[in-house]
Amino acid sequence: MATLRDVAALAGVSVKTVSNVVNDFEFVRPSTREKVREAIAELGYQPNLAARQLRAGRTGVIGLAVPELRFSYFAELADAVLEAARARDYVVLIEQTGGVRDAEVALLTGSRTAMMDGLLFSPLGLAFDDADVLDVSYPLVLLGERIFDGPTDHVVIQNVDGAALATRHLIASGRRRIAVLGAHEGERVGSAALRLRGHREALAEAGIAFDRDLVVAREGWHRRDGAEAMQELLDRAVPFDAVFALNDELALGALRTLAQHHVAVPQDVAVIGYDNVTESQFAMPSLSTIDPNRGRVAEIAVEALVERIAGRVPEGTGPRLFDVPARLVERESAPASATADTAGTPFSAAV
Repeated sequence: MATLRDVAALAGVSVKTVSNVVNDFEFVRPSTREKVREAIAELGYQPNLAARQLRAGRTGVIGLAVPELRFSYFAELADAVLEAARARDYVVLIEQTGGVRDAEVALLTGSRTAMMDGLLFSPLGLAFDDADVLDVSYPLVLLGERIFDGPTDHVVIQNVDGAALATRHLIASGRRRIAVLGAHEGERVGSAALRLRGHREALAEAGIAFDRDLVVAREGWHRRDGAEAMQELLDRAVPFDAVFALNDELALGALRTLAQHHVAVPQDVAVIGYDNVTESQFAMPSLSTIDPNRGRVAEIAVEALVERIAGRVPEGTGPRLFDVPARLVERESAPASATADTAGTPFSAAV
C-alpha cells in the first residue's frame, strides 16, 4: 500500500508538501500541487482519513436527527444527506427523536454529540421558548421552517408558502370547498400549524371563507391516519370538492378511502399532498404534491455544517439562513384545470 513517503519520492517533494496537498491547504504552488496529485493517482494512494481526523480533533462523523424514519420524507431526506456527506468524506449517525420535545432536548444537550463533529437537526417538538437550547458548543444546522431566531445556521423549508401554493393550485382549477387532512389541534409552530396557516392565507387571498368543518385533525401523519381522516370527513357529509393533505402519506391513505367509496379523483374530488415522496408518482391516480426540494436541502445543510466544522466560515459570522423554495408537482390527482363537468361541484357522501 502506497504511503505519503512513496508519493513524496515520486513527486520529488517533501512529505510535508504531500500532506499539505492531501489536506487541501492553499499555500502550495499550483505546479507542485499538480505533480503531487499525479503521483497520488499513479500510486493509488489512499489518505488515512481516520488518522487525519484524529490529528485535527475530529471524528469524521456528523449527526442527522429526524422525528421518525417511518415517514417516507425523512427516510428520503436521510438518503440525500448520506450521499452529500459521503461526497465530503463524512459518515452519518442518524438519530430518531419521535418529534418529542424532551427527546430533542436530550439529544442536543447529551453526551452522544461528543461522537459527532456537528449535527443536522430537524426539530418537531421544540417551540419558540426553546431557542436557548440551540445555543450549543458544536456546529449545528437546523432544518425546517424559520420558527426560531436562534444562534445557529438554518436551512429554511417553506411550509407556509408551500401550503399556500397547493391551495392556490386547487382554487385555480375551480375548487372552492377544500378539505384539510392532518391538522394538529392547538399547535402553533409545527409543520401542521404552518401548513394550515398557508392554506388559510391562500383562501383569504381568493376571498373564500375558511370552514372549520372541512378540517380533520389527526395527530399521526401515516397512511392509516389519512384513510381514517378521509372516512371521518365522508361521515360528516360535508360537501367538498378538493382535499389538501398535509403530507403525502395522509394523501395516499385518503386516496384509498375515496376509491373504496367510488369517489372519482380528480373528477369528483381533487387531491394534493405535500413532500413529493417517491411513492406519490406511483399512486393511482398519481398524486399531485408540493416538493420541498429535499435534495437541495440536504446538499446545502451538509455543506453549511462542514464549513463550520472545518472553520471555513469567517470569524464573527453570525447565524446564516438558506432559503429553499418549494415547488408544485402537478400530477393526475389535481390537474391544473377542470377535467370533467362535475369538477368544482362539491361532492357530499350524503348525496
